Amino acid sequence: MIKFLDLKKITDSFAPSVTEAINRVVTSGWFLQGEETAAFEKEYAEFIGCQYAVGCGNGLDALTLIMRAYIEMGVLKPGDEVIVPANTYIASILAITENGLRPILVEPDPATCQISPKNIEAAITSSTKAVMIVHLYGRCAYSEKIKEICTSHNLKLIEDNAQAHGCLYHGRRTGSLGDAAGHSFYPGKNLGALGDAGAVTTNDPVLAVTVKSLGNYGSAKKYVFRYQGRNSRIDEIQAAVLRIKLPRLDADNLQRTRIAKRYLSEITNPAITMLPEAPEGENVYHIFTVFTPHREELQKYLADNGVQTLIHYPIPPHKQECYKNKNVFSFPVTEKIHREELSLPISPVMTEEEVSEVIRLLNEWSI
Repeated sequence: MIKFLDLKKITDSFAPSVTEAINRVVTSGWFLQGEETAAFEKEYAEFIGCQYAVGCGNGLDALTLIMRAYIEMGVLKPGDEVIVPANTYIASILAITENGLRPILVEPDPATCQISPKNIEAAITSSTKAVMIVHLYGRCAYSEKIKEICTSHNLKLIEDNAQAHGCLYHGRRTGSLGDAAGHSFYPGKNLGALGDAGAVTTNDPVLAVTVKSLGNYGSAKKYVFRYQGRNSRIDEIQAAVLRIKLPRLDADNLQRTRIAKRYLSEITNPAITMLPEAPEGENVYHIFTVFTPHREELQKYLADNGVQTLIHYPIPPHKQECYKNKNVFSFPVTEKIHREELSLPISPVMTEEEVSEVIRLLNEWSI
């Protein structure tokens, strides 16, 4: 079986360093808000190119804490509108609605599956206060046009960088391009922990302090609570593991890119559509997507031949039960993406033989 993502093999590739890092934490007797967390926050901020990185419990919390912090700072208030791509994972939207803000879903550019600047501009109203871009599949969603729109309308630009660790835009990392960014270190991410973990990056010192306080029960000083906060902190073991993995991230992303380039050049089946290659460095290929109206048949064929695939994502957010009364609009581009998308195996530990087998099977498939 060619696994979609072999997490055990990935973890083993960092041996014995990961085990040593875990043992270091265990023997230290300090498991939260210690030296490993402080060191990882510093190292990750430097990697992203921001002044501040604040660790938290997971990627959803990272985005939620950004929104909540802006409310506490008086930048946002409940009822304000946040423009967000319709074809994203639901976490992007949950972070908005959890804070009493209103998500305004807009269609992506069908050529890239990334949020369309034209559609952002068309959706702006007097109630719009922020835009959230999502670097979906690991591809950079940022553009100078989006920045220009946000600047001209005085909108906060927030990045959902959960899938794009290490991605570049003209030499700058995603996660440093907007006012703030949320990051997920879920185990399957390009930079993955051994459990849930996340972070917020920003150059805004007030936002960084507010996010850190909100994630620590609302406290910046022990037993003194400025906010009605929550418990969302990265633990020392996850921070230590991420410190081991971070220095190899660029090399791992390069290996993903090599595989993606093979897929793009060698998959020639006309029944399968792929997104065009992004400019150099602007896609770290967290997910490699193909599209076909016959997705279920293709997925079954690959499974029958020993290749595991996933769907990102079968049901778009506006069609989910939890939002059934919130949004009555139709998003045909988004719905087509969610109806036809299939994710192929891609990871730094895939062998050339496995890649070749996936390509062979796709080229031999017919409906």
